[in-house]
Amino acid sequence: MKVLLNLQPSSLFPARSIFPDGSRSSTHFPVLPFPKLCRRRWIERRLSSPARAVLDSAPLEQFEIPEFDFRNPALSSSYRDPAMPKPNQTVLEAQARVCTGPTQTRPLDEEQAFKVFDTILRSARGEFKDEEEVSKAQLGAFFAGMTIRANAFPEATQWSEGETRAVKTFWPLLVRALPSDVIFVADPEGSMMGLGSSIGPQYVGNGTSEMRLVGALREVLAGGHLGFEEVQGVLREVLPFQEGDGKPSQGVSEALLSAFLIGQRMNRETDRELKAYCLAFDDEFGISFNLIS
Repeated sequence: MKVLLNLQPSSLFPARSIFPDGSRSSTHFPVLPFPKLCRRRWIERRLSSPARAVLDSAPLEQFEIPEFDFRNPALSSSYRDPAMPKPNQTVLEAQARVCTGPTQTRPLDEEQAFKVFDTILRSARGEFKDEEEVSKAQLGAFFAGMTIRANAFPEATQWSEGETRAVKTFWPLLVRALPSDVIFVADPEGSMMGLGSSIGPQYVGNGTSEMRLVGALREVLAGGHLGFEEVQGVLREVLPFQEGDGKPSQGVSEALLSAFLIGQRMNRETDRELKAYCLAFDDEFGISFNLIS
């Protein structure tokens, strides 16, 4: 036990608490001197069975073993700034089902769909408190998922009958309550349920940054792919994602940006699209993607 309590933090790999479900992520940064070993595993190999039992029953934070100052959001469960509002859980659960790939998507049943669209409508009308509000980023991601599924996914993962009924019920109300950028993402062709809205077809965004983003989004929302230069051009306009005050840079709409990112992921990025992302982030943050394994 003395060995355990006197461990030197400077020689250890970051806490395994970043893998709460026991899985290993395929995206991590090599860290010397132990680039291929999880910190907890390295400790366990050097401890007796009783000491390992103690380690397994307590978080490493108890032993004052710090994580990196820079936390990868894809890996860490503690990266979120406490000042940031939490996502609406109802819509977040729906995103987990519908904002995935052509074969992984799980359509909502009627009860689920009605609950989600009612939540979105009430939030858009200002009926929720801050902690329950559906953010514009959530709206952009959710409606991008719905649009791409309708336009490009195989029949099994397109809208269910329940989702179609929910849209038919709520869209006439939502089109009066949602901002124009979200309406564009949800209905870029203005043909939702035959209502013939002109908002989506005529939407161009605000400023040059959004104009480029909207142009790329039209292709993405149709299930299409972009060229290397197109992706790089969009990312140059939106990076860095946040200024010092935490607001998105360049005044780019959160709904449009989240729709673009989740849409590219759902369409399964091509090699040239992935190359554009890697080079853009490399240039912006000085991260060498050759080191990522």
